[in-house]
Amino acid sequence: MKLTVIKLKCIDYGFDCSFESEGEVEHVIKEFSEHTEDVHGIDYSKEALMQIILNKTMQKT
Repeated sequence: MKLTVIKLKCIDYGFDCSFESEGEVEHVIKEFSEHTEDVHGIDYSKEALMQIILNKTMQKT
């Protein structure tokens, strides 16, 4: 089974921030969500982050 490694970067979503999260989907969702809530005051739902990941994945194909 192939594991999907993804990367989300704050700067890609309009934040003046160098934070990046890379790894398996569940890890990135958890880490990015915690960071954006703690640092930027934005609470992204798991569903919203999944949509961001799906959009990003579709752009690569």
